[in-house]
Order: sequence, then structure tokens, then C-alpha cells
Amino acid sequence: QVQLVESGGGLVQAGGSLRLSCAASGRTISNWAMGWIRQAPGKDREFVAAITWSNGGTYYADTVKDRFTISRDNAKNTVYLQINSLKPEDTAVYYCASRPQVAILYRYRTPDAYEYWGQGTQVTVSS
Repeated sequence: QVQLVESGGGLVQAGGSLRLSCAASGRTISNWAMGWIRQAPGKDREFVAAITWSNGGTYYADTVKDRFTISRDNAKNTVYLQINSLKPEDTAVYYCASRPQVAILYRYRTPDAYEYWGQGTQVTVSS
């Protein structure tokens, strides 16, 4: 089992920044990847970014890659999501999740493929 705990969400004005954290504990899997997936009210879950524990390879949704940065600290078993230039449409619950690492990057886009999930952290952006 893997436990994931997100933190760092909050209420921010448009144009501001946030850094979300996801602390992983329990079974550690070096050849897995961590992803951030968000869900806005009334909408489907949306993939945001993914990173591999092994070599730090990253993959982003096209809609966020200029403003979002995913990173990891292997020593702390923690993954981060830096969000800059926040927009009201970024308002959502942000979940971190884990899944086996894959070579075909677009497969990280599928939320259903993630096996372990955190409880989510709310990000609200005011205009």
C-alpha cells in the first residue's frame, strides 16, 4: 500500500502562485511515477503533470506546461507542483496519484490508470 497526502492548496488571487506538495509513505516503488490530476466542480478529472521517481522525467498537459512545474525530492518521498500565474479556471481539487512508470508518455494522461490516490487539496483562484 502507498499513502499519499497532499498539502499546499488555498485561496489565491489570479496571477499568484502556489506550491502543492504530496508526501508518499508506505510501500516505496522506485519504478513508479507520480501524477497530479485535478477536478473542477462539475467537470471530469483532468491530468496535469507526471514525474518518474527513477530519473525525474516529466510530462505535462499542453494546457499547463508553461505555468506548472512538477518536481520530486526522493530523499523526502515528496512530489511538488509549482503553479504560477494562476487563473480562475485553475480552481479545482488537486490530487496526487501514483502508477507504474511507462515508456509511452501519453498514457500518463489517463486518470483511471493511477492506482493510489491522495485525498486532494483545494485550490481556489479569485479573479
